[in-house]
Amino acid sequence: MPVYSMTGYASASSQSKPTGSPSDNQAQQTTANASVSVEIRSVNGRFLDLGFRMPEDLRGLEPALRELLTAKLKRGKIELRINTQREGDSHWPQPQPDQLNKLSRLQDTVQGWLPKAQALSVHEALQWCKGSGNASEKLDEPAMEAARACIQGLLEAREREGEKLVAILLERIQHLRQLADAAEPMLPAIVQRQQQRFLERWQEALVTTGAGQTIPEENLRERALNEAAAYAIRIDVAEELARLRAHLEEIARLLKKGGEIGKRLDFLIQELHREANTLGSKAAALELTNISVEMKVAVEQLREQVQNIE
Repeated sequence: MPVYSMTGYASASSQSKPTGSPSDNQAQQTTANASVSVEIRSVNGRFLDLGFRMPEDLRGLEPALRELLTAKLKRGKIELRINTQREGDSHWPQPQPDQLNKLSRLQDTVQGWLPKAQALSVHEALQWCKGSGNASEKLDEPAMEAARACIQGLLEAREREGEKLVAILLERIQHLRQLADAAEPMLPAIVQRQQQRFLERWQEALVTTGAGQTIPEENLRERALNEAAAYAIRIDVAEELARLRAHLEEIARLLKKGGEIGKRLDFLIQELHREANTLGSKAAALELTNISVEMKVAVEQLREQVQNIE
């Protein structure tokens, strides 16, 4: 399965299809020239957060659009925007006889009950005819058609972005492996060197305090070796390097598997950061400290990229 980024953009548009009786030529032309454009923007987020911006006459489509999005997307902050364009938006409306007859009957009824009511102006009549064509209802189907195409385009964009993220992550993983490989050969020599320093300081402390004159030499030697061994265990970072390699292998496996891996990668990155911190705190030599710092930088770069994976 591919790895999807949570960042993407797509747009699509659709033309409405003419409907109505063959005699209603003007209405057919107006509807056929209506169009719907859909835009979707997606950025990273911990959960799926959907936002809609659309004309009020299309607000009834929100449940269906929400269902489409939740079926295809699992994480990210999504904003879906719908814009409509009709021929009547930029041209004078062309009133139909049935519209004018209906408007005249309504006006007569109102004036029959309210004799002082003023007659409709030409502008008011044109506005009523423009808004009574039910074109908004006819745009539901093209709006859904454009939304489906736009969602598919978004998935393709997120997949392309995901491929780039995988390449970056694999490069960082390889760098961390190289750092671990560079640190491992240093461990025996560093541990032995630090043990020798510990024993030298132990002897200096015995001379300074005069403890060597009151405690048998054999007991002092045994205690010194036990303390040196315990110190060597405390500064040994072989386990941290082994766990770090295991986490890197798991991350590489997930990237190869694909799918919804963002949350699992978040957890593994936290574990990588923990191991790099422990390596730095236990480092008994400048060489290991420098490697730990480079590891932390690489892990932080991994974290930044993983934040964008679904």
